[in-house]
Amino acid sequence: MKSGKRGWICRRGRVVPGHQHGRGFAVGKSRHYFHLHLVSDSTGETLMTVARAATVQYEAVRAIEHMYPLVRTHKQLDRVIGQIEQAPGIVLYTLVDKEIAERLERFCREIGIPFVNILDPVFAVFQSYLNVPFTRRPGGQHALDAEYFKRIDALNYTMMHDDGQIAENLNQADIVLVGISRTSKTPTCIYLANRGIKCANVPIVPDIPLPAELTRLSHPLVVGLVASPERIQQIRQNRVLSLNSEGYNDLYVDRREIAREIAATRRLCVEQGWPLIDVTRRSIEETAAEIMELFRHFKNAGRAPDLA
Repeated sequence: MKSGKRGWICRRGRVVPGHQHGRGFAVGKSRHYFHLHLVSDSTGETLMTVARAATVQYEAVRAIEHMYPLVRTHKQLDRVIGQIEQAPGIVLYTLVDKEIAERLERFCREIGIPFVNILDPVFAVFQSYLNVPFTRRPGGQHALDAEYFKRIDALNYTMMHDDGQIAENLNQADIVLVGISRTSKTPTCIYLANRGIKCANVPIVPDIPLPAELTRLSHPLVVGLVASPERIQQIRQNRVLSLNSEGYNDLYVDRREIAREIAATRRLCVEQGWPLIDVTRRSIEETAAEIMELFRHFKNAGRAPDLA
């Protein structure tokens, strides 16, 4: 398709040249930043994950994200269109309502900005393989079904068993994380709980004995978390500064003491046969993915592979 001014449209999951009428998508784009509009009829988690996986590959520019969740009516779409008009840029969306999706697409074509329905290629593959229509149900992945209540139950358990609380019923957990302070035990537990995994965490603190039940667990997988002394020291120093703490124990941020804590954690995991993960260069998501893989082996074979 040829035109004097070029915009971009998406056809069947492909971004292709299209007509441009109006300002054009170059408005609001510079060498340093661009506007990224994420329009969803659900929570927007899918869009956010895809968008950030893509934008992280472009180090020279920064995406200014505009998030529009729960867009399910034309009135809600009016607000979105107004915002996009003020700051044109790339539009990514997940809208299963055909009328609302088509209206958003028409608007994007009119002002010549790129747009992609990121689920269209997936729906096309599913439909061609399954040969059945899909339901077009917004937010279907968040239905109040058994899986939803399983996640709520897991979150409740995880929050009640954070930082070594209620150690007497750790055997009810699916996974127990152990590690010294600032190894991301709590956020990793919460991430896993959002996937329906009952996860507890127990801190390893110098001169404080671990709960006796921890070494007698039969049901849960126990995983140790460590990081480099430099990384732990940096996080602890930032923590102390952010809390404006006074009178804290100097050993808490002492590199040699941190190295001893890490060494003790490694010895404990070897003695108990617990797998160990170094989280120094891992995000919460990457750590959780590794733990889930260990958990899969644990459930299938009765033990996790040794990573120590």
